Amino acid sequence: MNEARPVRAALIGYGLGGAAFHAPFLATLPEYRLAAVVTGNPERAAAAGGRYPGAEVLPKADEVFARADEFDLAVVTAPNRFHAPLARQALEAGLHVVVDKPFAGTPEQGRALAALAADRGRVLCVFQNRRYDGDFRTVRALIDEGRLGDVLRFESRFERWRPEPALGGWKEDAEPAALGGILYDLGSHLIDQAVALFGRPVRVYAELDRSRVGVAVDDDSFVALEHAGGERSHLWMSATAADLGPRMRVLGTKAAYVKYGLDVQEAALRAGATPGGPGWGSEEPSAWGRLGVPGDSTAVETLPGAYQDFYRELAVALVDHAAPPVPLAESVAVLEVIAAARRSAADGAVVPLS
Repeated sequence: MNEARPVRAALIGYGLGGAAFHAPFLATLPEYRLAAVVTGNPERAAAAGGRYPGAEVLPKADEVFARADEFDLAVVTAPNRFHAPLARQALEAGLHVVVDKPFAGTPEQGRALAALAADRGRVLCVFQNRRYDGDFRTVRALIDEGRLGDVLRFESRFERWRPEPALGGWKEDAEPAALGGILYDLGSHLIDQAVALFGRPVRVYAELDRSRVGVAVDDDSFVALEHAGGERSHLWMSATAADLGPRMRVLGTKAAYVKYGLDVQEAALRAGATPGGPGWGSEEPSAWGRLGVPGDSTAVETLPGAYQDFYRELAVALVDHAAPPVPLAESVAVLEVIAAARRSAADGAVVPLS
């Protein structure tokens, strides 16, 4: 890769993930050039070409792999079942790879991809953008600064009220290869955040429920993790929550931090906003979380969300050979937790991680 020019990125997939979470950053950050967008959907192809006229729109990923010398990075944001196969093809073609979560269906598949990336000398990194949510950045800072004391329990939720399922989509597909269900979807984010804060857990317990009529995959689930340092992570993911709990509630020996509401970046990106600039990722004071103890708490300004930092850190890893923004070992640990959670739910037992 020529270090004097921007990273040439080929975006594989232009659904919500590609259009909202990847393309805006690849097209606006000076470290990158959005060189190609791959989509076989004519409407999406027209939308991509209209918004990014400097990017070549291709119907198939095979065209990227056949012309790999024209690109540096493949960004895989296709449905879950294609994450691992496309990442493998991109690595075999000699490209660096960013892949949406979950980056594989099993820990074994994840380790095989990691081994392939190491063998080819390529960077493979999972797009865990929720590490760059304002609320998570704030929690991490509070922990690092010691303002919570020792963390006893980390509670984290992605809850929604969607009583009528959108049946027929790949996220509702019960075929194992589809990697459908809310554990693979929102759970991948929640587990990753817990791993990032407290490390790979030593024990896993889970309840994976199907709450809506006609749904064949989990849509209301809970995962409990015990970490080596004694911290416990309690993670809720639901499409059937008629009352939304706090996004995060962190209990420590000195204080607690409680935060409601979602990071503002997703809504802005969905609305077509261009990322970056003054005020990007910042919350209104009314949304800030509170730190303290019963009867004595204060509002804590939420650090701005910064999805752009993922790609900035990735560019440093690609050009200067620094560590990638999301360590691959932690992404494999997420897959280990998901596999253990599925075993736990099936057996009704706590599953140790060796």
